[in-house]
Amino acid sequence: MFEVSDEQHALLSMVRQFVREQVRPLEDTLDPDCTSVPAADYERLVSKTKQMGLYNLDLPEKEGGPGIDLVTRCLLAIEMSQHRAGLYAPCFEAFGHTGQIPLLSAWATSYQREKYLEPSISGEKRACFALSEPTGGSDPGRNIRTKAVKDGNEWVINGSKLWISFAHEAEFALVFARTGGPGRDGITCFIVDTDTPGFNVHRIVHTMRSTDPGTELQLENVRVPEENILGEIGKGFYLANERLSRNRIPYSAGTIGLALRAQEMTIEWTKMRESFGKRLADHQGANWMLVENEQDIRQATLMVLNAAAAADADRPFRTEAALAKIAATEASFRVVDRCIQLHGGLGVSRELPLERWFRELRIRRIGEGATEIQKVIVGRDLINNPYQFFLTRK
Repeated sequence: MFEVSDEQHALLSMVRQFVREQVRPLEDTLDPDCTSVPAADYERLVSKTKQMGLYNLDLPEKEGGPGIDLVTRCLLAIEMSQHRAGLYAPCFEAFGHTGQIPLLSAWATSYQREKYLEPSISGEKRACFALSEPTGGSDPGRNIRTKAVKDGNEWVINGSKLWISFAHEAEFALVFARTGGPGRDGITCFIVDTDTPGFNVHRIVHTMRSTDPGTELQLENVRVPEENILGEIGKGFYLANERLSRNRIPYSAGTIGLALRAQEMTIEWTKMRESFGKRLADHQGANWMLVENEQDIRQATLMVLNAAAAADADRPFRTEAALAKIAATEASFRVVDRCIQLHGGLGVSRELPLERWFRELRIRRIGEGATEIQKVIVGRDLINNPYQFFLTRK
């Protein structure tokens, strides 16, 4: 049985208290689909996370961050998402915009650290991750058509990107462009300032999601200096894959938090709601739906923590991350769907957060690599590598 350590328990208790006392009451005064909070409240929330020592959660200790292992990070993500806004603002943003910081921390040169990493850590700059394109985001190794051509000491980038989160708010972007032939070895990552001539947010693409709209970018003769290459020429795909594989694990953990909160709400509802002369909880059909929820939640949690433990131990974790992503996003979607069903008409109303969580989770089954892509990853690993049961020491 998995048990949290005393240190993990203390951190989880702090975050749980923060969500319940600082975030949930604040959200009660806002629109159900809020994407931000008033500036004064946001600064107060950030001040609280800094006091807890949890600002910029993904920052390693060498950069002045908390240096939290991935298992603990996942446990915190489960707690952080248990409020109306769920997987996004205002709670997650109060813990810092650290999305691209680990990648920069691992690969940035001294020049890039000073110009991009350090301002990102302090909150002065925000980055976006520009990988997906209109031609497809599930197979970037083959489908990236944005091109970068060398011209003296600069590279000239032309192409388009789609579904790029926060591009309309970012000061710089990590743009993946083809610098060589077809395939994975022909892609390079460039750091591009968003105020560079030719870098344009063409449009914002609204979806069923309440927050974080996708954007379409147009890059027309965008000139980038040689020193803005992140990592090595031709190694951009491997940087992206490293970031995506690791990020899938806490990304998946956040969905479990929504499922847990929905389950908690629904158990209380079925105890109060009467139907045909008895509590809804005493109807076997309703009771079994709660059991199915619990089974989904527990299985998904163990899958996510197993993937995180593999990453923390520096073992290969691509398969584990993919399986965790499938398990958590699909299970959490099923849980919230059942909870809506048990709440009846109230479940689809904006009186409760269930309908918002349903929309968010529907997107999470696609984001960071759709369920079907994760199956492709796992299937390839099963066929192309010697088979080992996951408990076998590798």
